[in-house]
Amino acid sequence: MPSSECDLVPAFEALLCTSETFRSRRLTDALDGGGVLVLLCFAFNPIAENWWKRYEYADRDVLDVPVVGVSRDGPCAQNAFLCYLDSALRTFSDTDGEATRSFDLLTDREAMAGTSTARRAVFVVDGTGTVTHRWIADDWVSPVPREDIEAAVAAL
Repeated sequence: MPSSECDLVPAFEALLCTSETFRSRRLTDALDGGGVLVLLCFAFNPIAENWWKRYEYADRDVLDVPVVGVSRDGPCAQNAFLCYLDSALRTFSDTDGEATRSFDLLTDREAMAGTSTARRAVFVVDGTGTVTHRWIADDWVSPVPREDIEAAVAAL
């Protein structure tokens, strides 16, 4: 069962990509007292690009907390994607799927033999590591309910 509201966010450590470097970091350190965690699938696909641009703009305008992604892409692809987007946001490289698996959101992709990615999801996490809001997509294309995420962040 994916982390529910009032659950502690799963602890994991993976390579955190900044568009220039990548270093092993714990999720709790990356969220630095609370923030938004976004699980997404592949870098350079239109859905990930549209999603990430929304967070880039929201991070500047409204969220005022760290926004961190998790993707199965390798660190070089993650950094290239962040450079392509000219983004200051950061993403965890979850090449082995362990971070995604800790949320119970690793799923096989139909017609993509042997490929598994995260179900798209967003978690708002407070300073104690408790999930205060979550959204998990039922499909691969639905937009994130941005207003709900913003309200959850405002309540932190």
